[in-house]
Amino acid sequence: MTKQDPQELLKQKHELDEQKRQFTNFSRNISGHGEVEAGQEFSVDRVPDDQNRMKSVENRRGEV
Repeated sequence: MTKQDPQELLKQKHELDEQKRQFTNFSRNISGHGEVEAGQEFSVDRVPDDQNRMKSVENRRGEV
């Protein structure tokens, strides 16, 4: 196993953080929307997740 230089790892992290920041700014400019309020990230017409729904059913059965 090779040791990685902590300074190099920090530099890479800062570069990735900058790329993420730039992408976020770009996305916001393109979409034309401000930040959404908490809980408003998902549209109301999304398809429900069957796996999660079935897990909820299983959990309810276990509570009886």
